[in-house]
Amino acid sequence: MKRAVVNSALLLVTATAVATGHASAVHAPLWVAALSPISSANAATEASKLGDLSKFRVIVVDTSKLVDANDLAGAKKRIKDLETSWDEAEAGLKPRAAADWHKVDKSIDDALEALRENSPSQAKCKKTLADLLALMDRMSGKV
Repeated sequence: MKRAVVNSALLLVTATAVATGHASAVHAPLWVAALSPISSANAATEASKLGDLSKFRVIVVDTSKLVDANDLAGAKKRIKDLETSWDEAEAGLKPRAAADWHKVDKSIDDALEALRENSPSQAKCKKTLADLLALMDRMSGKV
């Protein structure tokens, strides 16, 4: 019964917004999106079953700061900590969500490769680390 009332209210609010020309999501109250049974925001922020990636993310953020300061040698050393801790956690993480684990692993490999080039490019290192952070945030349900 409650669901029918909520759905009716949503339909009424949507119809009113369309009729008055305020159909944009910018004008819709936040509670409307929260109640919507088909919420793209909820689908986009669904967390991976990998669990908490924050300890890995901290290392990526530290590495990014070193790259931003153009300390690529320091960044190369710091990202080794990510490689080691990620590999040590593989047995616990991979069985939870193998496909997600492989995506993050590939992104880590890309960042490692960029920093380990003979003449690493600061721009390429920034991009691979930014991509890795974005992926970790998606996997954590933050984006």
